[in-house]
Amino acid sequence: MPKSSLSSPLPAQPARTRVPLSKPLRHPRYRRLWMANLVSNLGTWTQTFASAWLIASMSESAAITTLVQTATYIPIFLFALFAGVIADAVDRPKFLFFCNLYMALCACAMAVLVISGNASAPPVLALTFCLATGSAFVWPAWQASVSGLVEPDELEAAATLNNLSYSVASIVGPALGGILFNWIGAGALFLVNAISFVGLLSVYWAWWQERLPNTAARHGFVHSMKAGLSTAFGCGRYRRILVNVCTVFFASIAFAALLPLFVRDVLRLDSSTFGTLMGSLGAGAVLAAFLLPSLRVRFDKTTLLSGALLVYGLMLMLMPLITSLWLLVPLIVCGGMAWSAIVSTMNAAAQASFPHSLRARTLSIYLFVMAGGYALGSLVWGRVADGAGVKVAFAVAGACLVVNAVMLATRKHDNPI
Repeated sequence: MPKSSLSSPLPAQPARTRVPLSKPLRHPRYRRLWMANLVSNLGTWTQTFASAWLIASMSESAAITTLVQTATYIPIFLFALFAGVIADAVDRPKFLFFCNLYMALCACAMAVLVISGNASAPPVLALTFCLATGSAFVWPAWQASVSGLVEPDELEAAATLNNLSYSVASIVGPALGGILFNWIGAGALFLVNAISFVGLLSVYWAWWQERLPNTAARHGFVHSMKAGLSTAFGCGRYRRILVNVCTVFFASIAFAALLPLFVRDVLRLDSSTFGTLMGSLGAGAVLAAFLLPSLRVRFDKTTLLSGALLVYGLMLMLMPLITSLWLLVPLIVCGGMAWSAIVSTMNAAAQASFPHSLRARTLSIYLFVMAGGYALGSLVWGRVADGAGVKVAFAVAGACLVVNAVMLATRKHDNPI
C-alpha cells in the first residue's frame, strides 16, 4: 500500500443531511449483528449491575467499590493498542468469535464463583478484569467491522443505533437486576450474561464460515503499530478528538463509579433503587436516539457535543442536592440524553477519520485514551469520595465537564471536532 494512503485521513463529511436512524438496518449483516449485540448488551448490563452492587454490599470503602469500574477499563487501557493491530491483521469474524467465546466462559466462571459461595472482592474483581480483557480485544475489531458494513453517510446513524442498543439494555438489565438480585442472587445474573453471548457467537460463526477473502494488511507488528500511531497523532483533528475523549471520560465515569455509594450512603436505599437510577440514564439515551438525527441537521458536531457536556455536567452537580426519586429520575433521564449525544458524536467522528484499512488501529487509540480516562477517573473519584464524601465527588466531576463544555464552545471555530 502506498505510504500516502497510510498517512492521510479521510476528508470530513461536508454537508449536514438528515440520515434516518433506521437506514443502517437495511444492510442484512449489520441488522443481524445489531440484534445479537442487543441481547449481549442486556447480559453485559445485568453483569455490570450485579458486580457493582455485589462489591458495594461487601465493602464500606468507596475506593474498593469504584475498583469495579477500574477493573473494567484498565484492560482496555493495557491491551487496546495491541488489539487494534491484531484486528487489522486477522480474519475479524473468526477473531471476534473466539474473543466472545472466551468472555462467555469468564461469565460462567463468575457465576460458578458466586453460586458456590466463594465470592469475595478480590476474585470478583479479578474475573471482572478477565471479562474486560476480552472486551479490550473485541472493541477495535467490532467497531472497525461494523463501520465497514454501512455506507459512510450512515456512520453517525449506525453509532447512534449501537448506542441505542446499549442504552435499551442499560434500562432492562439494571431494572431486572434490581428486582432479581435479592431473589435469585448475583450468580444467576452472571449466568444470564454468559447465555447472552449465544446470539453473537452464532452470527460470527456464520460470517466466519462464508470464507470471505481476508483483505487484512500483512505487515509486521511493529510496522503496523507505528503506522497506526503516526496516522492518528499526525492528524490535528484526531488529536483534538483524543484530548476531548480523555477529559470527558475521566469526569463522566463518576456517575457509574459512585452511583452504588450514592444509593447506599446518601439515599440509604436498596438494589432496586440502584437499578432504577442506572436504568434512568439508559432511558434518556434511548429517547436521545430518536432526537439526534434532527439535532445533527441543526447543529454542528462541536456545538452538539459542548451542549451535551454542559447538560451532563449539570446533572452531576445537581444530584448531591436532590434526595427525592421523583426529581432524581427525570434529572438522570436528561443526563442520559446528553450522554447518548456525547458518546455517539465522538465515536462517529473517530470512525469517520481514517480509511477502513487503518480503522481498527486508529480506533484502538481512541479506546486506549477512553479507557485511560475511565480507569484514572474511577480511582480519583473513589479517593475523593472517601476523603470528602460522595456529594463532593459528584459536584467536582460535574464542574470539570461544565468547564470542558465552555472551553469547547469558545474554541469551536478554531478547533472543530
